[in-house]
Amino acid sequence: MSGLFITIEGIECVGKSTNTKFISNYLNKRGIRTHQTREPGGTLLAEKIRNILLFQEKETITPLSELFLLFIARDANIQQVIKPALQQGKWVICDRFTDASFAYQGYGRELGFETVNTFKQIVHANLDPDITFLLDAPVTVIKNRRKLNANDRFESESDDFFNRVRNGYLEIADRFSERVKVIDASKPIQDVQTQIVKYLKELVKNSGN
Repeated sequence: MSGLFITIEGIECVGKSTNTKFISNYLNKRGIRTHQTREPGGTLLAEKIRNILLFQEKETITPLSELFLLFIARDANIQQVIKPALQQGKWVICDRFTDASFAYQGYGRELGFETVNTFKQIVHANLDPDITFLLDAPVTVIKNRRKLNANDRFESESDDFFNRVRNGYLEIADRFSERVKVIDASKPIQDVQTQIVKYLKELVKNSGN
């Protein structure tokens, strides 16, 4: 596949969607074709699963069921969106990917790293991001930015849950330090994007574009 795969990770309200668009615009201005997607989501099936995961109220979703649903949505996104775009030479920018499952289900829901990794090996053993931007900020900083949506299953979680997720992300960054670039998302947006551009310049240069 001739395109590159970029993922954006982090807990709620760190600016993932904003910076997904920023990265796409930055690359487009340099003549690089991009495709933006998100997880869970990206296809009709995956978006329906997203709605179930975020807003299911009538029935409890267990951590393991949550993980199954996420990888069903992920497989659809990979097969229908991500791989075709990469094969066309586009740079795919994905708002969350499997690192989110490691952080949220592996650490937040306490299913463990190896449980999530088993699913990863089944669904996309040979596909990993070329670079991951982890937008990191303390939970207290995020909660001061805006009120979390109490109707969203994830945003309504406790501070303890979000701290486990954040710590999980930081452990992932240590484990995959060559791929995962930690960005201080507690700073103003201009500073965050300056940090991102530093890595994008290197990525573009190394790609030969």
